[in-house]
Amino acid sequence: MYQSPQLILSMQLFKEKENSLQAVFLFNDFINAFAFMTEAAIWAEKQNHHPEWSNVYNRVEVILRTHDAGNIVTSKDYKLAEKMEEIYIKYKEK
Repeated sequence: MYQSPQLILSMQLFKEKENSLQAVFLFNDFINAFAFMTEAAIWAEKQNHHPEWSNVYNRVEVILRTHDAGNIVTSKDYKLAEKMEEIYIKYKEK
């Protein structure tokens, strides 16, 4: 599994599990959860790296791994994880 020491130190919510990076994001309501997903989706599309995720009301569960590298964690996953945690700060307490 690829590990970037700089990114590992900055990630708070994502944890390595089952050959992936996984996180659960909690929000005050559905609107903020969906706003988070929308912004993350736009950023992911620009990077051509897309998360596996699900949303139920105020909860967003995310799994990151690079499918075209054999379903392993790569630098793309760490980069997306860091960006998603950055976006989360904007929406978690609105």
